[in-house]
Amino acid sequence: MRSSVIHRIGIGTDLHRLEAGRRLVLGGVEIAFEKGLAGHSDADVVLHALIDALSGAAGLPDIGEQFPDTDAAYRGADSGKLLAESMQRVRGLGYDVVNVDVVIHAERPKLSPHKDAIRRRVAELLSVAVEQVSIKAKTNEGQDAVGRGEAIAATVVAGLTLREAKTA
Repeated sequence: MRSSVIHRIGIGTDLHRLEAGRRLVLGGVEIAFEKGLAGHSDADVVLHALIDALSGAAGLPDIGEQFPDTDAAYRGADSGKLLAESMQRVRGLGYDVVNVDVVIHAERPKLSPHKDAIRRRVAELLSVAVEQVSIKAKTNEGQDAVGRGEAIAATVVAGLTLREAKTA
């Protein structure tokens, strides 16, 4: 991997309630669990926080402005497709992803067995090397909605580099 200078940094966070009868999708990976995340789209907190981190670094609007939950077109949407659309905007401004660092906050399910699959899927969605993506999972030690098993949250930091102008 070539060395890249980080020109812009963004941070994103997201949290959704867990609800029976929903699929649990984290980082574009479906995880078998008795509950899923409630939301207008697939409620993938990892990809939602990632969209906000990348958008923030590029100076773009947040996910709610780009993909409003008042728009029926996004009902049940695959967050991977939302990320692809957002990345078109980021790349259109001349930025490439240097790295993303993801922390998933969940009491249950245990995410250690899924971290590698999530890492690989996020790298694939961003078209970057797996080494440019870090996935960590933390519990909230029984504190707050996450700690009580009522919600899952994610925090993401993303670094972007400005693509060098090609000379003729």
